[in-house]
Amino acid sequence: MKRLLLLATLCLSLAGSLKRVTLVRHRSLRKVLRDRGQLSQFWKAHKLNMVQYTEDCSAFTEANEPLINYLDTEYFGQISIGTPPQNFTVIFDTGSSNLWVPSVYCVSKACTKHSKFQPSQSSTYQAIGTPFSIQYGTGSLVGVIGSDQVVVEGLVVRNQQFAESVSEPGKTFLDAAYDGILGLAYPSLSVDGITPVFDNMMAQNLVELPIFSVYMSSNPDSSVGGELLFGGFDPSHFTGTLNWVPVTRQGFWQIQLDNIKLAGAVALCANSCQAIVDTGTSLITGPTKDVKELQNLIGATLADTEYAVECSNLNVMPNVTFTINGLPYTLSAQAYTLMEDIDGMTFCTSGFQEMDIGPPAGPLWILGDVFIRQFYSVFDRGNNRVGLAPAVP
Repeated sequence: MKRLLLLATLCLSLAGSLKRVTLVRHRSLRKVLRDRGQLSQFWKAHKLNMVQYTEDCSAFTEANEPLINYLDTEYFGQISIGTPPQNFTVIFDTGSSNLWVPSVYCVSKACTKHSKFQPSQSSTYQAIGTPFSIQYGTGSLVGVIGSDQVVVEGLVVRNQQFAESVSEPGKTFLDAAYDGILGLAYPSLSVDGITPVFDNMMAQNLVELPIFSVYMSSNPDSSVGGELLFGGFDPSHFTGTLNWVPVTRQGFWQIQLDNIKLAGAVALCANSCQAIVDTGTSLITGPTKDVKELQNLIGATLADTEYAVECSNLNVMPNVTFTINGLPYTLSAQAYTLMEDIDGMTFCTSGFQEMDIGPPAGPLWILGDVFIRQFYSVFDRGNNRVGLAPAVP
């Protein structure tokens, strides 16, 4: 395995089509709403229910609801659509499979605050006209399908179908600091059977290897939030060796959790359970019963709509370990809590959240940004597996 990793690293260093997208971290929507005194109301209204590579470096060729949490730290980058290019800021979301941006014809207040796509200004645009709709709990998104070239950090994806939103009711997207979402999950999750952007990248031979990787910075003072790498992974962002975990179901990037331990002892998921690695979810979520028990075990108490912890107790709070494919992935209290300074006072909240996902998709745990910040994540479509390793701070 170590020899294969070194060979893959060498191949990736030579690959001319390796593309990096810088992810920017912005002020969290949760903090914006809290400062306005709107967090409790918003939460109640919008709570979501939600390969072995060869040694010659050969490349491989090969309506569910997205699970997205808008209430905490957000990571996103820039893409362009059309000719000449129209720029948009998007969340790169491994928990969904569609690309959408606001349309110039959107009538919702949310669209007035974001960049809007103008099809008449693009010489490469083709109207498809198929109706498009995604339901986000009590919120929703409605639009139509169009086709155009999409550029992601120099990679020109031709004839990419995407949704142009014409209605974004409610407040779900009103205060979002991004324009749209670019889904990176499997095609089976795609609404209307649209081919996802990364699948088109692979089909059009734009990436050397059928993988992409995500690094999320844990430095709150950094203006650069992280990096999304198409076609490879960057060993400078992690320590040790990537540990590969098989995908158990090809929709979300779904894997098996062996168990969840607190302070070294099995506390939850004793007989294994299913989880997804999701860049579009800010926290770590799980079934209500389990997460309530977990909050109790770490000493978190419900305050309004969030679970608060005493910042002074972080050094004595237990580690939480997710055992995955026989290996431990341990989060310290400092890693699984969120700390914010408001009006000169420091507040700490739990990075765990209740979210019940019913059958047939669930029940599921979601390993969101709280987890990914600590563990560099590689998404391998060639072998249907996820690679994890401790991230470099």
